[in-house]
Amino acid sequence: MIPVTRPKEPVDFDKNVRTPGTQWLKDNPGAPRPSPLWNKCSQVLADHYANLCAYAAMLDPTGGTVDHYLSYKNHPGLTYEWNNYRFASSTLNSSKKTADDTVLDPYEVGKDWFEIILPSLQMRTTDAIPPAYREKAEYTLKRLKLRDGERVIRWRQSWYNMYKQNKLTLEGLREVAPLIADAVEKAAL
Repeated sequence: MIPVTRPKEPVDFDKNVRTPGTQWLKDNPGAPRPSPLWNKCSQVLADHYANLCAYAAMLDPTGGTVDHYLSYKNHPGLTYEWNNYRFASSTLNSSKKTADDTVLDPYEVGKDWFEIILPSLQMRTTDAIPPAYREKAEYTLKRLKLRDGERVIRWRQSWYNMYKQNKLTLEGLREVAPLIADAVEKAAL
């Protein structure tokens, strides 16, 4: 994970998402799944994150998804609220499910809280994490399989291999996988 700034709410969000979403919630109490009205703003969210998954800190070539940081199941009233959205890969969003705020909010992450280790490509926490966030950070790595989950490691490996095969410059690697680029720079020292 890397620090992410909170994006400004799109000017048409209320008209396109919040208002019809609030009405949908009133018309469909207890529905198992909400209407995906947030898709109308998903590109704005993705653009703000430079298409980097908020949790994996890598470009998601599949296009990513809108993660409801606080889930529809536990917080239906926040389903159509801009401040509840994070940009995430569908794999990690599926792993998160209804973990809600038991996982670290990408907007809380500070600089250098996480690093990638070469050559294993595992993610680990660093001493930069304040003690108050340490347990939550470790739980996030476990819950989302960010430390050493097979799918995430293969995803990292694909970007790292492109760099090693000179298909990506270090600057290009930084754009698609900034923590891997940091690891490459540290290894060169």
